[in-house]
Amino acid sequence: MIKVVVNGALGRMGREVLKAVLGDEHTKLVGAVDAIAKGERVGSLITAQCDIEVKSDLAKTLDECRPDVVVDFTQPAVVMDNLRVIFGKGVRAVVGTTGFDKDKLAELDALARKNNTSVLIAPNFSIGAILMMRLAVQAVKYLPKAEIIELHHDNKLDAPSGTACLTADLMIEARGGFVQQGHPDEEEKHKGARGANIDGLRVHSVRLPGYVAHQEVIFGGLGETLTIRHDSISRESFMPGVLLGCREIGKYTGLVHGLDKMMH
Repeated sequence: MIKVVVNGALGRMGREVLKAVLGDEHTKLVGAVDAIAKGERVGSLITAQCDIEVKSDLAKTLDECRPDVVVDFTQPAVVMDNLRVIFGKGVRAVVGTTGFDKDKLAELDALARKNNTSVLIAPNFSIGAILMMRLAVQAVKYLPKAEIIELHHDNKLDAPSGTACLTADLMIEARGGFVQQGHPDEEEKHKGARGANIDGLRVHSVRLPGYVAHQEVIFGGLGETLTIRHDSISRESFMPGVLLGCREIGKYTGLVHGLDKMMH
Protein backbone atom coordinates (compact mmCIF):
# COMPACT_ATOMS: atom_id res chain seq x y z
CA MET A 1 0.00 0.00 0.00
CA ILE A 2 1.27 3.45 -0.96
CA LYS A 3 0.83 5.88 1.94
CA VAL A 4 -0.52 9.22 0.72
CA VAL A 5 -0.95 12.69 2.18
CA VAL A 6 -3.21 15.10 0.27
CA ASN A 7 -2.15 18.76 0.39
CA GLY A 8 -4.87 21.24 -0.52
CA ALA A 9 -7.47 18.88 0.88
CA LEU A 10 -10.23 21.49 1.28
CA GLY A 11 -10.22 22.48 -2.40
CA ARG A 12 -12.41 20.95 -5.08
CA MET A 13 -9.59 18.91 -6.56
CA GLY A 14 -8.29 18.03 -3.11
CA ARG A 15 -11.63 16.52 -2.13
CA GLU A 16 -11.73 14.43 -5.30
CA VAL A 17 -8.22 13.16 -4.53
CA LEU A 18 -9.29 12.23 -0.99
CA LYS A 19 -12.14 10.12 -2.40
CA ALA A 20 -9.92 8.53 -5.03
CA VAL A 21 -7.14 7.59 -2.61
CA LEU A 22 -9.60 6.14 -0.10
CA GLY A 23 -11.29 4.10 -2.82
CA ASP A 24 -8.17 2.68 -4.45
CA GLU A 25 -6.78 -0.72 -3.47
CA HIS A 26 -3.16 0.39 -3.95
CA THR A 27 -3.22 3.56 -1.82
CA LYS A 28 -3.81 4.37 1.83
CA LEU A 29 -4.73 7.88 2.99
CA VAL A 30 -2.60 8.69 6.04
CA GLY A 31 -2.97 12.47 6.23
CA ALA A 32 -4.63 15.58 4.84
CA VAL A 33 -3.35 19.17 4.87
CA ASP A 34 -4.75 22.57 3.97
CA ALA A 35 -3.34 25.96 4.94
CA ILE A 36 -6.77 27.18 6.06
CA ALA A 37 -7.80 24.00 7.87
CA LYS A 38 -9.59 24.35 11.19
CA GLY A 39 -9.76 20.74 12.32
CA GLU A 40 -12.20 19.42 9.70
CA ARG A 41 -12.50 15.65 9.38
CA VAL A 42 -12.00 14.03 5.99
CA GLY A 43 -15.21 12.03 6.34
CA SER A 44 -17.30 15.17 6.68
CA LEU A 45 -15.78 16.64 3.50
CA ILE A 46 -16.49 13.71 1.20
CA THR A 47 -19.26 11.78 2.99
CA ALA A 48 -17.11 8.79 3.82
CA GLN A 49 -16.02 6.77 6.83
CA CYS A 50 -12.73 8.49 7.60
CA ASP A 51 -11.83 10.25 10.84
CA ILE A 52 -8.52 11.75 9.67
CA GLU A 53 -8.20 15.39 10.73
CA VAL A 54 -7.19 17.97 8.12
CA LYS A 55 -4.11 19.75 9.51
CA SER A 56 -2.69 23.13 8.56
CA ASP A 57 1.03 22.37 9.13
CA LEU A 58 2.54 20.43 6.22
CA ALA A 59 5.96 19.75 7.75
CA LYS A 60 4.49 18.51 11.03
CA THR A 61 2.01 16.29 9.22
CA LEU A 62 4.81 14.70 7.17
CA ASP A 63 6.75 13.96 10.36
CA GLU A 64 3.70 12.40 11.99
CA CYS A 65 2.37 10.41 9.01
CA ARG A 66 5.59 9.47 7.19
CA PRO A 67 3.92 9.12 3.76
CA ASP A 68 5.40 7.73 0.58
CA VAL A 69 3.78 10.40 -1.59
CA VAL A 70 2.22 13.83 -1.19
CA VAL A 71 -0.41 14.79 -3.75
CA ASP A 72 -0.38 18.58 -4.05
CA PHE A 73 -3.30 20.57 -5.45
CA THR A 74 -2.71 23.96 -3.84
CA GLN A 75 -1.85 27.35 -5.41
CA PRO A 76 0.95 28.55 -7.72
CA ALA A 77 2.03 31.09 -5.07
CA VAL A 78 2.83 28.43 -2.46
CA VAL A 79 3.60 25.22 -4.36
CA MET A 80 7.37 25.80 -4.60
CA ASP A 81 7.64 26.27 -0.83
CA ASN A 82 5.49 23.16 -0.33
CA LEU A 83 7.80 21.10 -2.50
CA ARG A 84 10.91 22.32 -0.69
CA VAL A 85 9.34 21.04 2.54
CA ILE A 86 8.28 17.74 0.95
CA PHE A 87 11.69 17.07 -0.61
CA GLY A 88 13.40 18.03 2.64
CA LYS A 89 11.56 15.14 4.28
CA GLY A 90 12.65 12.75 1.50
CA VAL A 91 9.06 12.30 0.32
CA ARG A 92 7.92 11.95 -3.30
CA ALA A 93 5.35 14.35 -4.77
CA VAL A 94 2.60 14.21 -7.36
CA VAL A 95 1.65 17.77 -8.31
CA GLY A 96 -1.40 19.08 -10.12
CA THR A 97 -0.80 22.71 -9.21
CA THR A 98 0.19 24.67 -12.33
CA GLY A 99 2.25 27.78 -13.08
CA PHE A 100 5.75 26.30 -13.43
CA ASP A 101 8.21 27.87 -15.86
CA LYS A 102 11.39 26.20 -17.14
CA ASP A 103 13.56 27.70 -14.40
CA LYS A 104 11.28 26.36 -11.66
CA LEU A 105 11.16 22.94 -13.26
CA ALA A 106 14.96 22.84 -13.41
CA GLU A 107 15.16 23.89 -9.76
CA LEU A 108 12.74 21.15 -8.72
CA ASP A 109 14.66 18.51 -10.67
CA ALA A 110 17.92 19.48 -8.96
CA LEU A 111 16.31 19.68 -5.52
CA ALA A 112 14.57 16.31 -5.86
CA ARG A 113 17.80 14.64 -6.97
CA LYS A 114 19.69 16.26 -4.10
CA ASN A 115 17.22 14.71 -1.67
CA ASN A 116 17.12 11.37 -3.52
CA THR A 117 13.42 11.67 -4.25
CA SER A 118 11.14 12.41 -7.20
CA VAL A 119 8.30 14.63 -8.36
CA LEU A 120 5.66 14.36 -11.05
CA ILE A 121 4.56 17.74 -12.38
CA ALA A 122 1.48 17.05 -14.51
CA PRO A 123 -0.22 19.95 -16.31
CA ASN A 124 -3.14 17.55 -16.84
CA PHE A 125 -3.99 14.23 -15.19
CA SER A 126 -6.71 13.27 -17.66
CA ILE A 127 -5.91 10.22 -19.76
CA GLY A 128 -8.01 11.67 -22.57
CA ALA A 129 -6.09 14.95 -22.45
CA ILE A 130 -2.79 13.08 -22.76
CA LEU A 131 -4.13 11.27 -25.83
CA MET A 132 -5.33 14.61 -27.26
CA MET A 133 -1.78 15.96 -26.97
CA ARG A 134 -0.30 12.85 -28.58
CA LEU A 135 -2.70 13.12 -31.50
CA ALA A 136 -1.91 16.83 -31.89
CA VAL A 137 1.82 16.07 -32.05
CA GLN A 138 1.20 13.56 -34.83
CA ALA A 139 -1.12 15.86 -36.78
CA VAL A 140 1.15 18.91 -36.69
CA LYS A 141 3.79 17.05 -38.70
CA TYR A 142 1.37 17.10 -41.65
CA LEU A 143 -0.66 20.24 -40.86
CA PRO A 144 1.89 22.63 -39.30
CA LYS A 145 -0.45 25.64 -39.02
CA ALA A 146 -2.56 25.32 -35.89
CA GLU A 147 -4.08 27.26 -33.01
CA ILE A 148 -5.08 26.17 -29.50
CA ILE A 149 -8.20 27.22 -27.63
CA GLU A 150 -8.37 26.23 -23.96
CA LEU A 151 -11.48 26.76 -21.84
CA HIS A 152 -11.58 26.61 -18.04
CA HIS A 153 -13.70 27.66 -15.08
CA ASP A 154 -13.43 31.32 -14.12
CA ASN A 155 -11.55 30.67 -10.87
CA LYS A 156 -8.45 29.37 -12.64
CA LEU A 157 -5.46 31.58 -11.78
CA ASP A 158 -3.09 31.05 -14.71
CA ALA A 159 -3.50 31.58 -18.44
CA PRO A 160 -2.73 29.93 -20.77
CA SER A 161 -3.27 26.67 -18.92
CA GLY A 162 -0.38 24.34 -18.25
CA THR A 163 -1.94 21.83 -20.64
CA ALA A 164 -2.08 24.40 -23.45
CA CYS A 165 1.53 25.45 -22.88
CA LEU A 166 2.75 21.85 -22.86
CA THR A 167 0.70 21.05 -25.97
CA ALA A 168 2.20 24.05 -27.75
CA ASP A 169 5.75 23.11 -26.75
CA LEU A 170 5.33 19.53 -27.95
CA MET A 171 3.75 20.64 -31.24
CA ILE A 172 6.45 23.24 -31.92
CA GLU A 173 9.16 20.64 -31.33
CA ALA A 174 7.40 18.17 -33.63
CA ARG A 175 6.93 20.67 -36.49
CA GLY A 176 10.47 22.02 -36.22
CA GLY A 177 10.02 25.46 -34.67
CA PHE A 178 8.44 28.69 -35.89
CA VAL A 179 5.72 28.74 -38.54
CA GLN A 180 4.08 31.98 -39.69
CA GLN A 181 0.34 31.88 -38.96
CA GLY A 182 -1.89 34.68 -40.19
CA HIS A 183 -0.76 37.58 -42.34
CA PRO A 184 2.68 38.87 -41.25
CA ASP A 185 1.33 42.45 -41.28
CA GLU A 186 -1.90 41.72 -39.40
CA GLU A 187 -2.90 44.34 -36.83
CA GLU A 188 -4.66 43.65 -33.54
CA LYS A 189 -7.37 46.28 -33.10
CA HIS A 190 -7.44 45.29 -29.45
CA LYS A 191 -4.27 43.95 -27.83
CA GLY A 192 -4.46 40.23 -27.22
CA ALA A 193 -7.14 39.56 -29.82
CA ARG A 194 -4.93 36.99 -31.53
CA GLY A 195 -4.04 35.29 -28.27
CA ALA A 196 -0.63 34.40 -26.90
CA ASN A 197 2.12 33.88 -29.48
CA ILE A 198 4.20 30.82 -28.60
CA ASP A 199 6.83 30.55 -31.34
CA GLY A 200 4.21 31.40 -33.97
CA LEU A 201 1.52 29.12 -32.53
CA ARG A 202 -1.44 31.09 -31.17
CA VAL A 203 -3.06 30.08 -27.86
CA HIS A 204 -6.39 31.49 -26.69
CA SER A 205 -7.77 31.24 -23.13
CA VAL A 206 -11.47 31.29 -22.20
CA ARG A 207 -12.55 31.69 -18.56
CA LEU A 208 -16.26 31.23 -17.81
CA PRO A 209 -18.43 29.63 -15.15
CA GLY A 210 -19.77 26.24 -16.18
CA TYR A 211 -16.53 24.92 -17.65
CA VAL A 212 -14.21 22.44 -15.94
CA ALA A 213 -11.24 21.87 -18.30
CA HIS A 214 -11.45 21.74 -22.09
CA GLN A 215 -9.08 22.17 -25.02
CA GLU A 216 -9.24 22.05 -28.76
CA VAL A 217 -6.41 22.18 -31.27
CA ILE A 218 -7.46 23.44 -34.70
CA PHE A 219 -5.30 22.65 -37.74
CA GLY A 220 -5.64 24.41 -41.08
CA GLY A 221 -4.58 23.05 -44.45
CA LEU A 222 -5.35 23.59 -48.11
CA GLY A 223 -9.15 23.49 -48.29
CA GLU A 224 -9.58 21.65 -45.00
CA THR A 225 -9.43 21.92 -41.21
CA LEU A 226 -8.97 19.33 -38.49
CA THR A 227 -10.06 19.79 -34.88
CA ILE A 228 -8.90 17.62 -31.99
CA ARG A 229 -10.88 18.35 -28.83
CA HIS A 230 -10.93 17.01 -25.29
CA ASP A 231 -13.48 17.77 -22.57
CA SER A 232 -13.24 17.00 -18.87
CA ILE A 233 -16.86 16.96 -17.80
CA SER A 234 -16.08 16.52 -14.11
CA ARG A 235 -13.03 16.47 -11.87
CA GLU A 236 -13.38 12.70 -11.53
CA SER A 237 -11.72 12.50 -14.96
CA PHE A 238 -8.38 13.43 -13.39
CA MET A 239 -8.37 10.75 -10.70
CA PRO A 240 -7.15 7.71 -12.69
CA GLY A 241 -4.12 9.80 -13.68
CA VAL A 242 -3.48 10.95 -10.11
CA LEU A 243 -3.55 7.36 -8.88
CA LEU A 244 -1.27 6.27 -11.74
CA GLY A 245 1.17 8.98 -10.68
CA CYS A 246 1.10 7.78 -7.07
CA ARG A 247 1.83 4.21 -8.17
CA GLU A 248 4.58 5.04 -10.65
CA ILE A 249 6.53 7.98 -9.17
CA GLY A 250 8.54 5.70 -6.90
CA LYS A 251 10.29 4.28 -9.98
CA TYR A 252 11.94 7.64 -10.77
CA THR A 253 14.49 10.08 -9.37
CA GLY A 254 14.24 13.80 -10.03
CA LEU A 255 11.58 15.50 -12.16
CA VAL A 256 9.02 13.79 -14.34
CA HIS A 257 7.23 16.47 -16.39
CA GLY A 258 3.94 15.21 -17.80
CA LEU A 259 1.85 12.14 -17.04
CA ASP A 260 2.52 10.89 -20.58
CA LYS A 261 6.00 9.79 -19.44
CA MET A 262 4.29 7.14 -17.27
CA MET A 263 1.85 5.93 -19.95
CA HIS A 264 3.46 3.08 -21.87
